[in-house]
Amino acid sequence: MTVALAPAVLDAAEWQARRRTHEERMDVWLTPHLARRRRGERHPVADFLFTYYSHRPAQLRRWHPGAGVELHGADPAEFGRDYRATAAGVTLDTDAVRARRGESITWIRSLLAATSGRAPHLGCFGMHEWAMVYRQTQAELRHNAWPLRLSPERTAAVVEERGVRCSHFDAFRFFTPPARPLNLLTPTRETQHALEQPGCLHANMDLYKWAYKLSPLVGSELVADAFELATEIRTLDMRASPYDLAALGYPPVRVETPEGRAEYAATQRAFADRGAVLRARLLAAVPAEPVDSPGEERPS
Repeated sequence: MTVALAPAVLDAAEWQARRRTHEERMDVWLTPHLARRRRGERHPVADFLFTYYSHRPAQLRRWHPGAGVELHGADPAEFGRDYRATAAGVTLDTDAVRARRGESITWIRSLLAATSGRAPHLGCFGMHEWAMVYRQTQAELRHNAWPLRLSPERTAAVVEERGVRCSHFDAFRFFTPPARPLNLLTPTRETQHALEQPGCLHANMDLYKWAYKLSPLVGSELVADAFELATEIRTLDMRASPYDLAALGYPPVRVETPEGRAEYAATQRAFADRGAVLRARLLAAVPAEPVDSPGEERPS
């Protein structure tokens, strides 16, 4: 059981203002994405956070305060099944959420804690994206509407010259079959807790996934912060990829050159620093505690 603490109290004007601010913040990304979707238009960079991740636009836009907050003048029906009425409004039923999703929460929290305890490694230079196109023809590429910056032969040579040092399973599983033996590691879901490290772009991008999977224990502002970081990481990921996306306004980070690798590593370190702060905030938002219920299955 969760130890009962006096909730922080937000009056109606305050929580409604925070909700409006969150909705306006999310609309900066959601409005163009939804417009593209209506037109049937694909975007190789910006669509990723809405297609790879399972959080729907309406869920991302919906505001909730997180655990330990009482909203005066609110209606429980407005916030969903995880909220209960109080004398003055509503608050999150933290015990009910933990009882239903205990195993998932424990798995995510242990991954975040394990990752935060390691030093960041910054020597991958984005080769995971190159391994995803290694030895493919133009027609086989995931984003085949967009050309590669180098010839297929030169692209393959860069992978072979630089090597691949990817520790992230959800990147590794998209490698082409001939690229997988070139990787220094063979990440699996079972080894994720042992291998995930805080310098990895995808591990820091995934903070968005863990934030929304920990919701509504985690408030929407923290989910939004993780989403914003993930959008910036995705931009670097694709600028450093083999794709030529300059026509979309994404000048390349030429990781096949020493200058490009230096730029990539510096930006990667800045993202790792920001990711460390978000990871700590997520851990603080969901304190460790024993859970009696078997809960849901492990998230993917």
